[in-house]
Formats: sequence, structure tokens, C-alpha cells
Amino acid sequence: MSDQRTVRIGKRTIEISRPDKVLFPDDGITKSDLVDHYRRVARRMVPQLRGRPLMMLRHPDGIAGEGIVQKNAPAHFPDWVRLAELPKQGGTVTHVLCEDAATLVFLADQACITPHRWLSRADRPNHPDRLVYDLDPSDGTGFPEVRWAAQRLCGLLDGLGLPTQLMTTGSRGLHVIVPLDRRMDFDGVRAFARDTAELLAGRHPDRLTTEPAKADRGARVYLDTQRNAYAQTAVAPYAVRAIPGAPVAMPITREELDDPGLDARRWTMAATAERLDQADPWGGMPRRGRSLHSARSRLAEGMSRR
Repeated sequence: MSDQRTVRIGKRTIEISRPDKVLFPDDGITKSDLVDHYRRVARRMVPQLRGRPLMMLRHPDGIAGEGIVQKNAPAHFPDWVRLAELPKQGGTVTHVLCEDAATLVFLADQACITPHRWLSRADRPNHPDRLVYDLDPSDGTGFPEVRWAAQRLCGLLDGLGLPTQLMTTGSRGLHVIVPLDRRMDFDGVRAFARDTAELLAGRHPDRLTTEPAKADRGARVYLDTQRNAYAQTAVAPYAVRAIPGAPVAMPITREELDDPGLDARRWTMAATAERLDQADPWGGMPRRGRSLHSARSRLAEGMSRR
């Protein structure tokens, strides 16, 4: 087993310790493989992370071992890794900001298998520029139901004048993401997300639910809006999940929702290179996020007709 590997990225030279360490024992995937994945996806992934505080899910002993949820950046991190100190109840947390490919590769060397990102940026942490609906299948509910729910949710948001980004989570469900202009704080964004989810669930009570308790969901897709809060995180696009097979959270197009073969774990580390050769599924999105004020007025009209 090699003790070290040197990776050069831009102006940075990163020493990968124990590159042959197996992180996914059923698949033989090593830390070096993880580094190669994040180096490969960096051109699309880093723009989705830049400026955002991260939460790191680390597995130093591989996914068979105990995972570490880490928010505070350790003191041994190099000084070129950008940090942001943000308030929490009773103190502060110093988060990593992933500003470049070198940082992404360095985090992989720390056995950070899955980075999770805030929905806001560090300069205005209480004003999100992303709204996320997490569509989670209940026990006994297959992914076709998740696809159906995403189509209905996108249709509702279309009617409210809001563009959407779609992403398989690499785990069970699918994220529907709305880029925002950062004018509204988390309380307002969460209230809007909750109201839209409740409106949609009210239209399809046999197939959709906003009930947080699993026992109350039945065989329905859960429209989870609770991530839309200060310091909450969502899995980052192109992040590897700590699950056998190394599935990847993958951006998709609206048209791909019609594919009956679509599944939350369809793409893995092994299939990412081919995916990157295709057009960016999010490439056509407007550069500026949308305001929720007009959408909220349209939503109020729709709710008054329920």
C-alpha cells in the first residue's frame, strides 16, 4: 500500500495520505479514487459550493466505520483553505468554504466523502439564495412516485414564475431547487416552501404529504421543506454518498423526469465521467435568482381558491 500520492491542482500541491486506503469495501473504491472523482467534477461542482459554508461527512475508516459529521474546520487545515466564522446558539462555528478545486481535493484527502452545503452564502447567512424541496419516498413507495411528485411540483412552481433545478440525491429521493435573489430571510422562504408544499399535498392527498412523522405518511411521497432554515444543509451536487456502490447526487434535466429508468442512485462514481461529457443539466439556468414576492402573491391567489 502506497503511503502518499502527490496531486498538483493549479498553484497547489496536495499530498494525499494513504491513497490506497479502501473507503468502500464492497466496491474496492479507495481514497485515491475519491480524490479523482472530486478532481474530475470540480469544474461543475465548485461553482455550486463557492461562498457557502460546508458541513463535512467524513469516514476516515471507510463507510463500514463510524462516520464523523464535522462543521468546525480543524486547526491543521492549511491557511489557503478559506474559512467563515458564523454564529450559532451560544457561540460560533468556523466553517470551510470550498472556493476552488484544490480545496475540494484536500477535503477528499480528509476522507470527506460527502460535503453538504448551506442554502445561503457566508456574507449573508440568513438570506438564502436556494430554496430546496426534498422529495422523500415513504416505505412501500417507489421512485416512479417521486418522479410524479417532482413533475407536479415543477408544474406548480412554473405557474408561480419560478425556475427549478432538479437533482437525484444519490440516496432515496430527489431535490427540487429554486434559485433565489437573497432578499427574503429564511423565515419567509421556509413559510413560502411550506405553503406551496401544503397546497400541492392538498391537491393530491392520496399521493403526497407534508407530515414529518414517518408513521403518519403512509405510502405517500413526503414533501420535506424543513431544510430551509439557518445552518441547515443539503447534499451538494456531484457529492458521493457513503453508501455501497458510491452513488452520486446528480443534477438532471426536466426531461429526464420522464425516464422510467430514473432512480435516486442511478449515477455512481464509475459513471460520472460519461455524464460530464454531456451538456450541463443546469447550464441553461438564469444567472440571477428570483424574488419570491411576486410568487407569494400568486400563491396566495391559488390558496384562496382551494
